[in-house]
Amino acid sequence: MYSTRSSIRVRYAETDQMHGVYNGRYFEYFEVGRADLMRSLGMTYRQFEEAGFFLPLIEAYAKYIRQVNYDDIIEVKAMLKETPKARLRIDYEVYREGEKTTEGFTVHSFVDSKSGRPVRAPKVFLDLLDGKL
Repeated sequence: MYSTRSSIRVRYAETDQMHGVYNGRYFEYFEVGRADLMRSLGMTYRQFEEAGFFLPLIEAYAKYIRQVNYDDIIEVKAMLKETPKARLRIDYEVYREGEKTTEGFTVHSFVDSKSGRPVRAPKVFLDLLDGKL
């Protein structure tokens, strides 16, 4: 397993009328974790796209365990648990002061940016994972 952690302070604009983080925002937090995970592997999303690939989202899930509020500092743990083949699954856990508040995952398809067609995990991405999983 390979994982990273990202720290985020919840902004007021991210909360709903009940003063908790609006449920859709968690997928934005997952995106922060995913981008940091890619960067920690040695390639940004931009560089991945410049290499000729996209990672469109094809599935997303979140389970809300505890409410997160304005000004809380949360930690997003993004995890790669297995070597991708045609799809990339990233799991997430969100913590506030060490307590898990949310868990979920996203699934992405590897797509050739020129043809728009799905492809297997590109060598450039698999090389980044070499020895890390």
